[in-house]
Amino acid sequence: MEREKRNDMSSSRKRSFTFGAYGSVDGDTCGDETRPESAEGNTLDILDSPPRDRQPSHPASSNQRDTELFEIIEKLQGSRIDEQRCEFPLPLKSRLLTIGGELPLILAPKLGGYWIDPPLERLADVSPTSSCHGLEPESYDIMERDAEARIYHEFFRSRYHHSFTAVDPSLGPLVLSVRLEEEESKLRVILRMKECSLHGVFSVSLFPNIPSAVELAKMLCDRVTVSKFDVVGYLKAPELIATFDEHRVSPNFKFGILYQKNGQLTEEDILCNTQESEEFKELLSILGETIQLQGFAGFRGGLDVCHGQTGREAIFTSFHGREIMFHVATRLPFTEGDPQQLQRKRHIGNDIVALVYQEGQTPFLSDVIKSHFLHCFLVVRRTPGPEDTGKTAYRVSVTAREDVPPFGPFLPDPPIFTDCSLLREFLLTKLINAEISCYKAQRFSRLELRTRSLLLESLQVELAARSKCMMGNPSLCAPPSSEGARGVTEGTGGFIENFKRAIRVRSHSFETLGVTRKTSGSAAQKPKTDKDGEGVGFVFVFSDKSPGHLSADSLGSAELKDQASPQDET
Repeated sequence: MEREKRNDMSSSRKRSFTFGAYGSVDGDTCGDETRPESAEGNTLDILDSPPRDRQPSHPASSNQRDTELFEIIEKLQGSRIDEQRCEFPLPLKSRLLTIGGELPLILAPKLGGYWIDPPLERLADVSPTSSCHGLEPESYDIMERDAEARIYHEFFRSRYHHSFTAVDPSLGPLVLSVRLEEEESKLRVILRMKECSLHGVFSVSLFPNIPSAVELAKMLCDRVTVSKFDVVGYLKAPELIATFDEHRVSPNFKFGILYQKNGQLTEEDILCNTQESEEFKELLSILGETIQLQGFAGFRGGLDVCHGQTGREAIFTSFHGREIMFHVATRLPFTEGDPQQLQRKRHIGNDIVALVYQEGQTPFLSDVIKSHFLHCFLVVRRTPGPEDTGKTAYRVSVTAREDVPPFGPFLPDPPIFTDCSLLREFLLTKLINAEISCYKAQRFSRLELRTRSLLLESLQVELAARSKCMMGNPSLCAPPSSEGARGVTEGTGGFIENFKRAIRVRSHSFETLGVTRKTSGSAAQKPKTDKDGEGVGFVFVFSDKSPGHLSADSLGSAELKDQASPQDET
């Protein structure tokens, strides 16, 4: 009786698979009731079931054993998509969230961690006919990522000055630059430390004699404890120092663009869109112009301009002396049978800011796109404009992680635009300022601090070694390798690119001095050089779990491949 009962239960159980980004989601149905099980439970259920419940196996038939093995593997992988899928919150179905008959553009996730602008309470009475209170385009100021980065280039590089180096026991490497401005009787000083650079201007009349390098350094930072600085005698020192000071300055930006259709709630749905509506194309034309990637000579933002591996077209624009490349999801390669669309997420998931165009009334969930890098989203929805003008209106909202500081330009009240030129000016300024503000988030600020520390250490070692070589020490005059020389003088390309450059230059500096380097770590930390000399790139392997703590070390030791990086070269 017990065996018959088991057989009846086994025969009534049906398996169904839903394929997701990481395999299949397995659910066992008993009758009309669905009961999802974990991968571990399903595996144990198969492995621990009594032998009499299994089908008789024949030694000559290996297909059945292979089938069972692959079924177990599928079940082990199946639970991963459930762990990583971002569920849409139940309050979405509530009428309380409707605003003038419409749902909001953005909803915060259950666990929080994001801020939304404007807040939902400000949207209670918003319509295209409301009076608009906002800033004019003339006041849309673009933020400077490092306002003092060009001080050395402007006041020191082409003029007579002196530079000094030292290694402080507590502060680490120090690089000091001093210039006497005789026409104004002033001393201009820059002290570079791991944390920051300090700039000061002192009147010569304050000193009976010109102060020493140590005194000037202590005037800028009282934590300096060194007793002497070494003079920099290398003829190309200004070039190296300027490169360090401006390593954070880049005129190039890249942003992702996502197309969210009505009813699309998941990352897989959004990334699998292949068709573009006329309304979406109209917004793209507002942001920039369509260019052919083949042979494109401008800033490419990590896209392939030689072999067509990242699509044929892209959206590009120049804006106030800056070049912007957009990674449009619908124009990146689509892979049949890959619900996660890794070829698309490889680029958009490595962007820091993305714009989402909504077609319909389905809100965008702040953390629906799983990425360690995406920190901010600008969401745009087309809405009917005033009847008397016949213009199209666009509603805009912004969401960012909670450790991203607020940034301008501020949204008008109500956040609706009817002028396309004003919309373009606002969106492009907002995107640039969003990325600059995201660098102040904890994850990026830690990585930037590590990058700056490595670059400053490399600079101090390089200046000290080259200066001794100029003084006649032939043991330190080894010619630089092509990779090391390129790493020092190549142009800036964003802080991720600078981080790779810091690792590369630091390695070369130690090799020049004959210092043995520690080689602990995996081989994945070793960068590779493109065949065409374009630079080294990252591919970050995403866990696609909800954003958690990510240290700078985990970012620094990410898998290196010959691909595009979050801030790629031109």
